[in-house]
Amino acid sequence: MLTMMKTLQSSTRSMARMLVAAALGMVWGVGLSGPVTVGAVAPAPDSSRLWRALVAEARALHLPTRFLEEIPEQFVAFEFEDLHAFAAEYHPVEHRMVLDRSLSLNGAGRTLRPLRKMTHKELETLYHELFHAYLDFVEHESAPSKAHASFLAFAHEQQRCRYQQVLITPVLQKKGLKEERFLSEVESWEVLNETWALFIGWAVWTQLEVEAKGTRKHRASGRTGNVSAWIARLDQAEQDAVLTGYYEPEDPGEKAMARKRFLAPEFRLSAPELSTLMRDVLGNSSDMIRQAEQVLERSRPFQRVSGVCAEPAAH
Repeated sequence: MLTMMKTLQSSTRSMARMLVAAALGMVWGVGLSGPVTVGAVAPAPDSSRLWRALVAEARALHLPTRFLEEIPEQFVAFEFEDLHAFAAEYHPVEHRMVLDRSLSLNGAGRTLRPLRKMTHKELETLYHELFHAYLDFVEHESAPSKAHASFLAFAHEQQRCRYQQVLITPVLQKKGLKEERFLSEVESWEVLNETWALFIGWAVWTQLEVEAKGTRKHRASGRTGNVSAWIARLDQAEQDAVLTGYYEPEDPGEKAMARKRFLAPEFRLSAPELSTLMRDVLGNSSDMIRQAEQVLERSRPFQRVSGVCAEPAAH
């Protein structure tokens, strides 16, 4: 979940935690000669060390690491909190990733739980947030490589021609009920970010699910799993319009009615976006990308409709 919460809000929360901890220390520390530990706030995670361990373990498990290895280890600041609305949040202004304490080792909020001990859904959530960090890094890179500059240019092109004039489903259970929206720069960038992160998380979850159903031998050999089974699941996801993003409305009145607005099925992930993410982020093989493109192109022939990029092969 990408959030644009202000630095002031996070500072206020931190101050509140410090005040509560100090108050507990005074209450429980009366008459004690040793250091007071009851109510103490857990030390902040060592983010650089956490990042190195995360990438190393993901590589050992044959999970996607291509895009992770491009992010400097000191770029992302990790925090663990007792979250309620979402399992994780990413704050691009501060390059800060907030994960629920359940994803930390022993729930202590000090470091990440080993990836091999996470469920497939937890890894899906983690990779969703990791992609937010990647796009944040590429966007703020001072001297981007040619590949990163091309990726960012493609993202802004898609933002402009796919995600500024859209249809939404105001009632999620009624896919046929749609309303038109003209999104702001912030909203259109967020909905692109969420749509792409949704796919990255889904792709990792699907890889793990496929491997769990009898193809674990591929993991040992370094392969990404049963490609045909992965493609079959993509076909089903395409039919169900699963890979459809969402955004948080900027307008306070609309946000009071619905914290999230989901796009209509017509604005689910496109074939050019899919191939770009599979190639540049996940590092999939050209044959797997070709098969995936065929799934989307077969079930959804390109149509020149409002809100859709004029050229299907723009990248």
